[in-house]
This record gives sequence, structure tokens and C-alpha cells, in this order.
Amino acid sequence: MEPEIENQNRRCPRLGSPVPLSYCMKCNDNHRPCGKVIDCWWEFFDIKSYLEKNLSTEDFTELVNQKPQDKITSILELIEKAKNR
Repeated sequence: MEPEIENQNRRCPRLGSPVPLSYCMKCNDNHRPCGKVIDCWWEFFDIKSYLEKNLSTEDFTELVNQKPQDKITSILELIEKAKNR
């Protein structure tokens, strides 16, 4: 990761606190980029080019083509995860 990018933090809309790009790149259960990484970082630098260079073609395509979950499904999944802990 480039040093000027590494040192930047961005407020995470999910967590409500600042996080570095390195967190966004591995925050999912499967250690893959957050589905909102492009939405959150596009104002700081060319995140799409960065992701294209740093992810496999398959992972990049999956990330840019994923559809966001509706709120109800997202909430139900969070409840289920909490129950399983």
C-alpha cells in the first residue's frame, strides 16, 4: 500500500469511527474488502484503479458488481450473528 494512502483515515459509516484503508481492505469475515470501500474512498484517490491493481480479477469483478443488501436483511443477519456468538 502506498504510504500517503496508508496514513489516511476515513470515517466508517458502519462503525462510526475513523479507520485506515487497510482495515477496509480486510474487514469482512472472509478477509476481503468491505462492499462500501469504493463509496467511502473515491474522494481521496482513485480507489477503483488501486483495487484493480491489488485484487485478483475475480475479486475485483465481484466487488464492483455486488448489490447492496436491503436494510431488513442486513439487520436480520446481524441478529443471527449475535445469537451465534
